[in-house]
Amino acid sequence: MNHAARRIGRSLALVLPVVLVLSGTLAVARVPWSSSSGTQMLTASEHKASTKATSRAPQDLLRDRLVAELQEKDPGVALTGLQAEMAERPSLARHCASIARALGRAAVQKYGSVQRANRYSRPVCDTSFAAGVSRTH
Repeated sequence: MNHAARRIGRSLALVLPVVLVLSGTLAVARVPWSSSSGTQMLTASEHKASTKATSRAPQDLLRDRLVAELQEKDPGVALTGLQAEMAERPSLARHCASIARALGRAAVQKYGSVQRANRYSRPVCDTSFAAGVSRTH
């Protein structure tokens, strides 16, 4: 009798963890991770990956906003905005030159002329705006 109880205990010791892991996995897979009323169900890792893909770096957001401002108005307004942002958020200062170069390239695309784009050149982030203008041509 003692031998039979020991064999049942060993079988349970092997089977029980497997059953618990599988039931936990199935329970997590059936939880609707989004609050929308749709039938889409996401696992936690998929939700985290999609969040990372949609978030953008602050310098990229700033560059895109300033390029759009340059397109709507003129490069002078965008450069003034860049100067203000650098004063407000010094943590972005290391990206100033690349943003200014992007503004220079966008100015040449807008006006179609290096000479016309250069009219707006000023010493924002050294001469990065002018460098962006000249590299475009």
